[in-house]
Amino acid sequence: MRSDSIKKGLERAAHRSLLKATGITDSEMDKPFIAVVNSWNEIIPGHIHLDKLAQAVKAGIRNAGGVPFEFHTIGVCDGIAMGHEGMKYSLPSREAIEDTIELMIQAHQFDGMALISACDKILPGHLMAAGRLDIPTIAVTGGPMLPGFVGDEYRDLISVFESVGAYQSGAISDSELKKIENMSCSGAGSCAGLFTANTMACLTEALGLSLPGCGTAHAVDSKKTRIAKESGERLVRMVMEGTTARQIVTQKSIENAIKVDMAIGGSTNTTLHLPAIAHEFGLELPIELFDKLSRTTPHLVALRPGGRNFMIDFDRAGGVQAIIQRLAPIMALDARTVTGKTLGENLEKLILENPQTNKEIISTLENPVHANGGIAILKGTLAPEGAVIKQSAVDPKMLVHTGPARVYDTEEDAMKGIMEKKIKAGDVVIIRYEGPKGGPGMREMLAATSAIVGMGLIDSVALITDGRFSGGTRGPCIGHVCPEAIDNGPIAFVKDGDKIEIDIPKRFLNLDIPEEELKKRRASHTHPLKSVGKGYLARYQKSVASANKGGIVQ
Repeated sequence: MRSDSIKKGLERAAHRSLLKATGITDSEMDKPFIAVVNSWNEIIPGHIHLDKLAQAVKAGIRNAGGVPFEFHTIGVCDGIAMGHEGMKYSLPSREAIEDTIELMIQAHQFDGMALISACDKILPGHLMAAGRLDIPTIAVTGGPMLPGFVGDEYRDLISVFESVGAYQSGAISDSELKKIENMSCSGAGSCAGLFTANTMACLTEALGLSLPGCGTAHAVDSKKTRIAKESGERLVRMVMEGTTARQIVTQKSIENAIKVDMAIGGSTNTTLHLPAIAHEFGLELPIELFDKLSRTTPHLVALRPGGRNFMIDFDRAGGVQAIIQRLAPIMALDARTVTGKTLGENLEKLILENPQTNKEIISTLENPVHANGGIAILKGTLAPEGAVIKQSAVDPKMLVHTGPARVYDTEEDAMKGIMEKKIKAGDVVIIRYEGPKGGPGMREMLAATSAIVGMGLIDSVALITDGRFSGGTRGPCIGHVCPEAIDNGPIAFVKDGDKIEIDIPKRFLNLDIPEEELKKRRASHTHPLKSVGKGYLARYQKSVASANKGGIVQ
């Protein structure tokens, strides 16, 4: 066992003495030492219950004959960080989380690790560490929040963001806004729709790194606690078997995860996180693969924000395993999972227990919600290296759109223009210098997109940015434009009134100006000054790669 290097032999007497100071006994020195990596904190709703899940995981580890040691990672709440300087720190936190896990695991030579996390960048950071370290690993994702209930309908965090625009336009009253604020977020768990947090939890299950059912089991459901305990037990057996993370996550399992992503209509942030995760597992994931698999994988479940159903509906309909069952003809069912069985063998239990999964919530291959998957990759004169859109959340009449550009160099300026009603039907809002380097930090633009939705413009106004959008975004919102503005991508040279052409079915995004005019603007252009001074963001800005490479730190 790896941990023998800190506890076995005469020369390790001092090490054993320190371990005994924590309460470890002589009999425990012969057992596997298992790290319980927990992102619990008291400010993120998706994390406030993870201390309880950790207790269940540790109980499972002890049941199976292991010795658990818990430590914690940081976590940024994207919702609370949204719309201000704090959002610049969200994506960069992913690499910091990965690095801290590496430091703790390698310094103390743990035999295996249970990853307990939730939410947008925290879970990807944990999975990246799994690939980098390649030790026996199992993930326990925190689970979705139950939806709130206001005005005789279910609500979630996006309802609150969108109600700000609705209030600004006079569509709802002060008291209605307060009710939505008070009752939309019901308690512990990741926000109740298929936003980035829950998308990544589902993809963790599809990758084979968490037990079946974990991705959609809700935070307050006892099923989640049982899965946590079973995960602890299974992890100890993985240590005994020598089953490591890289034996599970392979090229075929990455492609399985993308197919599930397309079928559920997941967050566009997966085009950042899956390539970064693949990179740490020693695999290549070009962004074009998302588009290739989207064209052959149908969209099967209409979840918030692109549909009316919530995560609770998806879970009750069978969750990720039901999606895999539907997609079985195009999935690599021989991919390994943490259960010790293949993806296909795991399905046998689902079919035995629930042979007819809900077809009202989860469509069939023969009758999909959309023929293509949830994400499309666009290219053209505005985005030569690609841009990303969640096509499953776009109104059909906005799949093809041409309109005049309304250009802003920061999210704050764009938000000001939207709230002052300077954006009109038909416009294409450009928000630039918000990419990984230019921001720095590649902020999400949920406040801006939600304001446009709330003001009734989502079926007539498009947004384009070299930043990114929340998994809760809906409508014709195109992000990750590459090259970004700070790298002299064409988005840097757009002017107010320029014609922007969007054709999602044909996958192009064009700036309709003559090539000579573009050359002239490029020659005379100067970037707006954005000093980040010193600290983490300054270091991040110097080393971060382009969004189409997963925004990895090189």
